[in-house]
Amino acid sequence: MIWIIIGAIFLLSLLVQQTLKSKMKKYSKVPTGLTGAQVAQKMLQENGIYDVTVNRVDGFLTDHYNPATKQVNLSSDVYNGNNIASVSVAAHECGHALQHAKGYAPLKMRSAMVPAVNFASYTVQFVLLLGVLMINSFPALIWIGIGLFALTTLFSFITLPVEINASARAVRWLENAGITTYETKPMAINGLKWAAYTYVVAALGSLATLIYYIMIAQRR
Repeated sequence: MIWIIIGAIFLLSLLVQQTLKSKMKKYSKVPTGLTGAQVAQKMLQENGIYDVTVNRVDGFLTDHYNPATKQVNLSSDVYNGNNIASVSVAAHECGHALQHAKGYAPLKMRSAMVPAVNFASYTVQFVLLLGVLMINSFPALIWIGIGLFALTTLFSFITLPVEINASARAVRWLENAGITTYETKPMAINGLKWAAYTYVVAALGSLATLIYYIMIAQRR
């Protein structure tokens, strides 16, 4: 049964990724008056945030906010694009900067977990593999691996409210600033909704995998 669930989540992940790309491609053809970079600067300034920089990075959908360096990093298409897809993504990333500035609790919790999660992500597969191979001679090892994996799973679920809240802030500001209209606001909402779905599927996939390893440990 668990393999059916994991397989279903994998297929769902592919569907969400393809749908997101399709939505972004469609909305990238709907022009706006400002580029993603201009929207980011405007949103930050209008919210009294002057210590965050807006940078261009390589890649597709590589956009992110780094609270450690206070940088809104936008992919080239988003940075230069003057379309509803680009400004929506840019505003979403600035939504994270607003969270940071206002001390949004889930973001603070997520940021505090980053060092431990980075360590867990780097070591967990190695520990789990050894744990499975040595399950009879050293059963505690697989439980150590499960603990590490549980940390990354928790991180995935804490990420969900952070992403959803950032999108809500983005949509609200875009409307108030007059950048989205009655016709384009639903496009911004829809694009960001499908982006959020990628995090939901990732969290569910992580949870299903965690349950799988727990079942292996319990069958010993």
